[in-house]
Amino acid sequence: MKKTVYLVRHGQTFFNKMKKIQGWSDSPLTEIGIKQAEIAKDYFSTNQITFDSAYSSTSERACDTLEILTDQPYKRVKGLKEWNFGILEAEHEYLNPPLPYGDFFVPYGGEGEEAFKKRIADTLMDLVQKDTGKNILAVSHGASCRQFMRHWAHESSVDQEAPLANCCILIFEFENDIFRLKKIVNHDYTDLGL
Repeated sequence: MKKTVYLVRHGQTFFNKMKKIQGWSDSPLTEIGIKQAEIAKDYFSTNQITFDSAYSSTSERACDTLEILTDQPYKRVKGLKEWNFGILEAEHEYLNPPLPYGDFFVPYGGEGEEAFKKRIADTLMDLVQKDTGKNILAVSHGASCRQFMRHWAHESSVDQEAPLANCCILIFEFENDIFRLKKIVNHDYTDLGL
């Protein structure tokens, strides 16, 4: 059965605004982050997209975003969490190395890039294989979304080099155990003062 997976990045958080490394640490959505989630909800509503099931990273910022997107029950999944940056979490983003990060965070107690990418890919594969619905919502994080895109880039004709904005929507088609990225919806937040 062909399924559609809507992979959404959470809304802006206080750490995003302060240019802090988040990872497994957490910070709440800002007022702008809440408005971003409302814009994403409007996208789903306008396009008459409903979900048969919903999943979220266990991080508060992802759960709060999902709860704005839909009223339906959802499952919290640890495997959808952001990259673990170890002791560099909650520090300023200027400590990040140039991309690609590779295994930079491993000596600091964090995850290596390939291990992280595998975690996200395995988690989403397991969820979608077991799910009997056709339209599946998953709310996760910026690096998680990007690494999942990279994992399936060989099957997809859609790509984007620019950053994935908060509350962007990655629309994947899933069939025969293959994910294909069909569309990236990066919303216009000009009216929010960004």
